[in-house]
Amino acid sequence: MGYDVSFHPISPEEMREWYFTPLTWIQQGQEEKVLALAAQYGIENFYAEKYLDTLRVGAGTESDELFDKSHGFYIAVIQGFFRDYYYTRGSAFSFLVEEKPEYERYFTSWDQVTPVSFPNPMQNRIIENYCSGVYLSPDQVMLLLKDMEQDPKVLEDLEELWSNGQIAVLKKALSAAAELGAGLLEATEVVEPNPISPNESTSYSNLYHCDRDGVYLYIDTVSAQLADVIGKSEEQA
Repeated sequence: MGYDVSFHPISPEEMREWYFTPLTWIQQGQEEKVLALAAQYGIENFYAEKYLDTLRVGAGTESDELFDKSHGFYIAVIQGFFRDYYYTRGSAFSFLVEEKPEYERYFTSWDQVTPVSFPNPMQNRIIENYCSGVYLSPDQVMLLLKDMEQDPKVLEDLEELWSNGQIAVLKKALSAAAELGAGLLEATEVVEPNPISPNESTSYSNLYHCDRDGVYLYIDTVSAQLADVIGKSEEQA
């Protein structure tokens, strides 16, 4: 699938501190509190402004907008202002659970995470571009890591989807979340690497916080595909 998927280590408490509470500040006209929070975490001014802009958009979200396409996506974006996130091309738990519903046991729905009840409809899946996907709680992150080590079927299922070396990136994301005592949120198109011209890659968040391992794998894959196409066209010439 042609999705740019990213994985964001973040706990429910951090969602509250970095998104849900600042959202109320914006609604109350207290934007200076957001900038103070950003400064407290050492976020550079440029990204502090992007953080503020993201919250402004979040505060303007209508009640009928899909949670996953609004608040869920914005939470993934703001996570990347605070710490690293991880990238894989086209591989997501949302796609895994479509074929293997038993993996639901590793995921927590938004209504169990948000500090207040939101009227917005929730899919708890990646359904299109610019959308959050499933959320693994801190306990579920630990459980999945354990099962990847102890249950060959789990590892096999994940390696089938996170192929061509991407499983190492997923493990890196899960391990980072575990070390932080955080959960893991997936989203799509937070970051959009350009495999032909990497310097033209873009991100709604902090591009420099995107772990490069998955991006390099994507570049290698595209380079191999281009070499193959060029080779075949030369054979036909």
